[in-house]
Amino acid sequence: MVLCQAGEAAALPAEAGKEPEAPLRREDDAGTGQPCLYPAPGTEAAGTEERRVCGCCSGLPWPCCYKAPGTKKKAACPGLGLFYTLLSAFLFSVASLFLKKIEDVHSVEVSAFRCIFQMAFVLPGLIYYKTGFLGPKGKRIFLFFRGLLGSSAMILLYYAFQVMPLADATVITFSSPVFTSLLAWIFLKEKYSLWDLLFTLFTITGVVLIARPPFLFGSNVTGIEGSYADHLKGTIAAIASTVSSASTFVILRKVGKSVHYFLSIWYYAVIGLIGCVIALFVMNEWRLPYCGKDRVLLILIGLLGLGGQIFLTKALQIEKAGPVAIMKTMDVVFAFILQILFLNHLPTWWTVGGALCVVASSSGTAIRKWQQSSKKAKQNEI
Repeated sequence: MVLCQAGEAAALPAEAGKEPEAPLRREDDAGTGQPCLYPAPGTEAAGTEERRVCGCCSGLPWPCCYKAPGTKKKAACPGLGLFYTLLSAFLFSVASLFLKKIEDVHSVEVSAFRCIFQMAFVLPGLIYYKTGFLGPKGKRIFLFFRGLLGSSAMILLYYAFQVMPLADATVITFSSPVFTSLLAWIFLKEKYSLWDLLFTLFTITGVVLIARPPFLFGSNVTGIEGSYADHLKGTIAAIASTVSSASTFVILRKVGKSVHYFLSIWYYAVIGLIGCVIALFVMNEWRLPYCGKDRVLLILIGLLGLGGQIFLTKALQIEKAGPVAIMKTMDVVFAFILQILFLNHLPTWWTVGGALCVVASSSGTAIRKWQQSSKKAKQNEI
């Protein structure tokens, strides 16, 4: 007898000398992928392949309750991972725009609210997967520094967004893959080629074009927000944020898959929240926003940042890292568009040139890593 279940046929041979049992009758599950519980209209001779047809499928060339031979599983939607990456870039860019719109709220306090949202999201996952809250003993020191450097990168990035143009800060932080390759060469002894050196020089050139130091461009620097001193502080903060973010990637490579990613995010949120609270009390900056608009923006920043991380994670689960890294260049495009439309700040040609240098170097680094991983995968198959 054959039971048609979940679109596939499962053959159950009848015992010798016994009549095959008649299945129970049921009328409401016909053609739904559930077990077909109608008795077959007839039984074929013993020794031949048995093909049962339930009452709902009688008269059809092939029973609709299980899969016909030669049919294939429905393929995943092509480009879905890249769409998730694009959506993630948009959410991150809008969160950065809202950060620029917040008034009288320090960047450290914004980071503290972001950490609270992270903890609220990760805590149920830790309980569900039973990972614990400290992690393996041999990995706790790495998790601590991952949390410390990751939260520091977030605080510095938020400060850079507040004191310098949105597009400038986004472009500088987008150079993280180049710094990751350099740090991986220093600490993990990974290969560092001449191409990587060239991409690093391109990145440095792009950052110089955005920062425009007076000793190279003169004292009259145009196209910046506020004073040049704030612009320089923001540039230094953005570079420090990028290096800290690259350091976290190197630590995560060192840890590998021995630690659940929820636990890594948990350390990031907890250590970040503790550091933010201490810094706010030291600076005497801890206070709730006076304006209701700022409170709404704080909540939206937390939600958008969380949504951006979720979509980026899903993108990396179903798409190769190379195309995802290239699609992330849309961060820069969205930053320029939002800056022009909502902040009424036109980027200078220096910023555009710097952006092209950084995007080219980051994309080149991603493409090379993608090609190298694909080559290794083919060699392993052979």
